[in-house]
Amino acid sequence: MARYLFGVFLCLGMSLMSAQNCDYQLSGKIIDIDEGIVLVNSTIKIIEINKEAQSDVNGFYQINNICKGVYQIEISHVGCETIRKTIHIDKNKKQDFELKHHFEDLNEVQIAFKSTGLEKNTTGLFSTLKTATIEQYSAVSLGDALKEMKGVSSLNTGNTISKPVIHGLHSSRVLVINNNVRLQDQEWGVEHAPNLDINSGENITVIKGASALQYGGDAIGGVIVVAPRNIAVKDTLFGKTIVGLISNGRGSSTSSSLLKTTDNGWYYKIQGTHKYFGDVETPKDILSNTGFRENDFSLSFGLNKYTYGFDVYYSFFETEIGILRASHIGTTSDLIAAINSKSPLIVKDFTYNINAPKQEVNHQLLKLNFFKRFDGLGKWNLQYAYQINNRQEFDIRKGDKKGLASLDMELTTHTINSGFKFNSDADFQGSVGVDFLHQINFPNPLTGIKRLIPDYTMLSTGLYALGNYRLNDFLLVDAGIRYDYTRIDAKKFYFKSRWNERNYDKEFSQFIIEDHGNQWLVNAIIKQHAFSGGLGLKYFPNENMEAKVNFSTASRVPNPSEYFSDGLHHSAAAIELGDLRLKKEISFKTSLSLEGNFSKFSFGIEPFVNRITDFIVLEPIAIETTLRGSFLVWEYKQVNALLAGIDLFVNYNFSKNLSANSNFSYLYGEDLENNNPLIAMPAPSLTTKVLYANKKKRGFKISLKNEIVFKQRRFPNNDFNHTIQDPLTGQLEEAVVKISESPKAYQLLSLHAERAINTSLHSKLTVGLSVSNLLNTSYSDYLNRQRYFANNQGRNFSLQLKYNY
Repeated sequence: MARYLFGVFLCLGMSLMSAQNCDYQLSGKIIDIDEGIVLVNSTIKIIEINKEAQSDVNGFYQINNICKGVYQIEISHVGCETIRKTIHIDKNKKQDFELKHHFEDLNEVQIAFKSTGLEKNTTGLFSTLKTATIEQYSAVSLGDALKEMKGVSSLNTGNTISKPVIHGLHSSRVLVINNNVRLQDQEWGVEHAPNLDINSGENITVIKGASALQYGGDAIGGVIVVAPRNIAVKDTLFGKTIVGLISNGRGSSTSSSLLKTTDNGWYYKIQGTHKYFGDVETPKDILSNTGFRENDFSLSFGLNKYTYGFDVYYSFFETEIGILRASHIGTTSDLIAAINSKSPLIVKDFTYNINAPKQEVNHQLLKLNFFKRFDGLGKWNLQYAYQINNRQEFDIRKGDKKGLASLDMELTTHTINSGFKFNSDADFQGSVGVDFLHQINFPNPLTGIKRLIPDYTMLSTGLYALGNYRLNDFLLVDAGIRYDYTRIDAKKFYFKSRWNERNYDKEFSQFIIEDHGNQWLVNAIIKQHAFSGGLGLKYFPNENMEAKVNFSTASRVPNPSEYFSDGLHHSAAAIELGDLRLKKEISFKTSLSLEGNFSKFSFGIEPFVNRITDFIVLEPIAIETTLRGSFLVWEYKQVNALLAGIDLFVNYNFSKNLSANSNFSYLYGEDLENNNPLIAMPAPSLTTKVLYANKKKRGFKISLKNEIVFKQRRFPNNDFNHTIQDPLTGQLEEAVVKISESPKAYQLLSLHAERAINTSLHSKLTVGLSVSNLLNTSYSDYLNRQRYFANNQGRNFSLQLKYNY
């Protein structure tokens, strides 16, 4: 009887199974979670039914004939931590899986490069500098390296201070993220270069669009993300040392790093950089007092499991930068003569000494980060960061004040960030987060000079939500929204004459708290609310073509420099005047992108239009004579502005070893209120590079780059008359101060060659030689604040030795 019943149940079960639909399909891609690269030859296995498949050259997998049910999925790949996921099958299902891999393992496993990871599943516009390019620029600054990207130029103060400009916007409008921490380093000054070591980053990405909202709503220009090397979950050791010898400045740069990882997820990394340069030279002159020093150090350790982990990071950045001596002029007559002649009035013999005027900067950063993944939901991240930035600027002082800083500011910042990324659904990904910031600025009163930026405390809170949804196989939409609240509590002394001159007595009398004779002590409390948002669409009909459209709005609260500046900015050699009446900037930007990538040819077209309400500009208005000399006076103003432009790039592979690429950028900036061109907008530029690379000849590469910067023909007329006294006759006469005219167009040739030498099984030495400004061209750049006093750097030879071990 028992055997009979068993047979009945067996037949019934088989009939039920035959009636069940087992024609479902599971498919998708296997992707590196950090780099966004697809992983080839990954294995995906359904445990319960023992079915498996491998990903192809595009990272794609497919498993057929699956019955309805709940299954355990195991995904594995060489060099990755194997993971398991639970999924429910009740229809044909597309599901991408992410594994943690390491970019340095490219020579050990077969993978295909797709994007930087940030770029995946988003409509934002991205440009990335890879490791090889960063290493080539090891001896210079972040701003210099970023000029390799389309749509990015640099704002310079002399030849050693460079900060990035994205689509005509810079300083507080461009956020810099270092190791997942927003850099807080008094970035508001035009001559304040980002205080980070370019050698600490493994890749650098510029982000424009809704994706930038997680970093801050004030990213009107964009976000620059400097990311470290990804951590492999394997027992290995990576090391790298780069030594550079530079002819112009007769200096050297050395950078070294060492990373130890283990197969249980623990890792340790140490990195350091030292740079030492003397005076820079133009084709005709030595630029006296333009030496440069930099010492950097960073240390990190942590645990990097797939499901959880933490990271501790500390960095120390220290630099000493000489300011062109010819930019600090004693008399008004000499200042006007220097501006109008465009040649340095002070030229001395070459030296490594750095004297006043100069700036010394010390920046320290400590970061504590923890993350936890929740199966079937996403990843939670919690981070605390502490930064302290000390900036000292030294003027030419005499007597008992000699050697004492004229400006000494200490900026202390605490930030807490927490966010959750939802990534369990193949078609939808989203992020929500909150940011808190507490910042204190302390200007040392012992300088004996009126403080340029006052004591202030700033509190801010930010909330954001981002999401993207794949409508079908060819269409992706993403959107984001952000709210920020900022409160600034500042105490500042104003000369009563300046207070009344700017009509503050009528508008801000409620801020006055004490009377100090010829000065008011003012307690200004400013509160601002800001909303930002973005919407984008991405259409990718096939693997060769991609089109994007982005609509975004961003709000930026004026920074403390724009509100409160009132005095001599020593390293800028300028008097700057802020304005308490400034409102927040509001940007409305539309950008398009069309990219094609074929076997031999690729191209990109990126037009954009940015309408900015209450755009803050800094314009020269006069000359003012102080006890320390005569200086241009620059004033912050607001206008309604239009910035529109286009970035174009093409690449053509003539053969396996020979290729050429070209980038063109054009920007139109207009003051809509006064029907005038905007000041300090990048001139049109065209850069073309021809590259020969042969991997069979030990990685031999040689490239020739031609950079053409056209004359900027759209600039406002800020020339003005100034009364001076003839030193011989004593008579007063009117002189025209010619500060508006842009420099003439220029063309620069650069050459770079390198070759690798295998020194052992696991190490190699790469020798590189570069020559910039090959023809030793005399030129001046419109975005160089010291173009009034001297030309740019002449020919420069650079020998680089890079040892990987």
